[in-house]
Amino acid sequence: MIELAIADRVAVITLNAPQKMNSLDEQALADLADAYAQASAGAESGEVRAILLRGEGRGFCAGRDISNVVPADDDATAYLRDKVTPVLKAISEAPVPTFAAVQGACLGVGLGLAIASDVVYVAENAKIGSPFANLGATLDSGGHWLFTERLGAHRTLDLIYTAELISGAEAVQAGLFSRAVPAEELDGFTREKVAKVADGATLAFRASKELVRQIRDRRVGLWESLDAENVAQGELCDTADYAEGFTAFQEKRKPEFTGRP
Repeated sequence: MIELAIADRVAVITLNAPQKMNSLDEQALADLADAYAQASAGAESGEVRAILLRGEGRGFCAGRDISNVVPADDDATAYLRDKVTPVLKAISEAPVPTFAAVQGACLGVGLGLAIASDVVYVAENAKIGSPFANLGATLDSGGHWLFTERLGAHRTLDLIYTAELISGAEAVQAGLFSRAVPAEELDGFTREKVAKVADGATLAFRASKELVRQIRDRRVGLWESLDAENVAQGELCDTADYAEGFTAFQEKRKPEFTGRP
């Protein structure tokens, strides 16, 4: 169900269970964690310089596979804490830029996979929100944080209480994700962007990823962030890509980055 393909410095991880809208059971989550571990190992060796997560078929990921869940026996806390959260952290902490291409349903754990990615491109007609009111459950996998951060408390609770879904176009307009494109163009558009990033200055991207994480997770203020930028820029001065970038600019040619120190 979880496929990993590495080529041209890009690791493509595909959720391939379209018959169930790529919903995830415990085994699939374990396989997904393993795929990101392999991709991250490839990043450390230089084989991988960007990671793309996509879903096969009409939906990106409809969330947890609950087809065989017995409510009386379910330990949702353990499932989310021990199975889901480690995967989301693995995505977030991957040492190279991570992308998600989202079409169709993006719900529950699927929404969490998108939240954890660095850049999310969505199909204009994607479906995003919290259908949990229909299950007697609540939004999980980071959904409360994303919605409240970007939509505010009132709109967040409106979506949760009503279980209404918003389109990919609406999600991007509201600032939830990066860009919305027609569904038929999503895969090609995303692969093109990822390929370009994979040829870029990977260490510089990693520095920006860490700076953004500090602002998001630690609420670092302007001057502390500026100081961290100064240090990061100084450290990049010693990399081959920094030298190549400046030399290429001065020689009026396209830089050829290696992504290595």
